Amino acid sequence: MMVSIQSATTESELLKCRKAIQALRPSLTDDLYLDAVQKTLADNRVIIFIENGEDAAAVAVFETGYNLFRGKYIYIDDLSTLPDHRGKGYAGLLLDWIMNFAQKGQYDQVHLDSGVSEARTNAHRLYLNKRFQVTSLHFVANV
Repeated sequence: MMVSIQSATTESELLKCRKAIQALRPSLTDDLYLDAVQKTLADNRVIIFIENGEDAAAVAVFETGYNLFRGKYIYIDDLSTLPDHRGKGYAGLLLDWIMNFAQKGQYDQVHLDSGVSEARTNAHRLYLNKRFQVTSLHFVANV
């Protein structure tokens, strides 16, 4: 099966991605969605997706940047597949696309964080199969 990965830039494309993003970020209600996504795009991020009819079956949101620790990097903020489309390899295709983008753009590293729970086991298996390594703990302080 041939799938197409495309960037979401127009409002209609962003709306196609809504359900897949909300599957990972349920607090991002319909009322908040478009404004939040437009803000994240304005902050040096890219949204790519695999379309399935009216909606995106899977979505990735990533940022590009440079810092002293990582060098030139990509950080994957979100990687989400609609429940009905899980197990079809879509998340792996999006990761492959990002890795290819990183190689072409001569990025030093690709990063992502993933929550730790039994529900994330398949996601962690995917990341390890795609040669990501567990390199740190991530700490957060709410203010």
